Amino acid sequence: MNKNRLQKKNLKLILVAIFGAVLIILVYLGVPQLLGITYEEGLVKAVVAQKTETQVASSTAVTHVSTPSKVKGLYMTACVASTSTWRENLETLIKNTELNSVVIDIKDYSGTISFIDPALQGNDVTGCRVKDMGAFIAELHRANIYVIGRVTVFQDPYYASRYPELAVKSKSTGGIWKDRHGLPFVDVGAKPYWDHVIDIAKAGYALGFDEINFDYIRYPSDGNMADAHYSWTIGTSTKAQMVKSFFSYLHDHLKDTGVKTSADLFGLVTVAEDDLGIGQVLTNTLPYFDFVDPMVYPSHFATGADGYKVPAAHPYEIVHYSMAEGLKREEAQKVAEGIATSTPSKLRPWLQDFDLLGVPYGVPEVQAQIKATHDVGLTSWLLWDASNRYTPTALQPK
Repeated sequence: MNKNRLQKKNLKLILVAIFGAVLIILVYLGVPQLLGITYEEGLVKAVVAQKTETQVASSTAVTHVSTPSKVKGLYMTACVASTSTWRENLETLIKNTELNSVVIDIKDYSGTISFIDPALQGNDVTGCRVKDMGAFIAELHRANIYVIGRVTVFQDPYYASRYPELAVKSKSTGGIWKDRHGLPFVDVGAKPYWDHVIDIAKAGYALGFDEINFDYIRYPSDGNMADAHYSWTIGTSTKAQMVKSFFSYLHDHLKDTGVKTSADLFGLVTVAEDDLGIGQVLTNTLPYFDFVDPMVYPSHFATGADGYKVPAAHPYEIVHYSMAEGLKREEAQKVAEGIATSTPSKLRPWLQDFDLLGVPYGVPEVQAQIKATHDVGLTSWLLWDASNRYTPTALQPK
């Protein structure tokens, strides 16, 4: 009796197993055949369809604003951009004055990328992030505001700490070298890092940024410089040549994307006869960017600049002196390279709207710098204040 029950039970299990196997075969082979496709083709088509939907959604959501003929902008940190009330105040300032542009951090001095992109950076960051960056850019575009994304390039503690083999090294310790603020730099000659910078720029443009502005495109300038060792540069190139190679590489990989580019340089590059020890030369920069932005903050000029004991106290004279000389060098380069001198200048200075060295900056000082910019024949400029507290009354109302 027990034997018969056992046989019947085993028979049921065998039948269930056979039925299951037949069902799997039908699902795996039969259903795709009924639909007229192979299983693999079905997977490919599903992936392609999903990708196409994403691309369509992206292309319909992201727009870009044309570069104004006269760019007049201000700088906004990622922290401010992530704070709705504060960013709204700056947006209102732009809407109500002669301003038409804004420069927002994409990657700041901490190395934090301000928009979330897992392919570029994890969540273990110390800086501010703007969770709705794409939506914020779209909002600015609806107000016809030109949006520039600032990328701090070779000063990048986040990347240097994770890829120490690419960082500037300390001769004395063999470890990562740091400047006087305790911040590491990636070696300019570390070419594997160049592609990372390009990926950031492309992602920023895809998100909606109209222009990518590259800052800290140089070697370190302060700290124990005698202890700094550039393992990716020394013996292969001079600092100026290596920075120029980076500029060329950026240009070659971004020129067909549609994005406008700009380079921030020390203000002294317009008057210096060398690379300032950091690899920056004005004429090595101009061919590779749509705009070149010398940071001609009067407070950053040393005693004796243009004959002034306290340059910060002479905002008009310092900006005029710097940008006039920069224009001369640009014009000479145009002639040497056979470029029409009527071609619009690429120079677009950063102007000072902050106090430093005991010289307060308010309406007269900001307006003096703007006037100096216009008086040398330039029409575009940007205002800098790291704290984002600007002087509204220094600007012309719309």
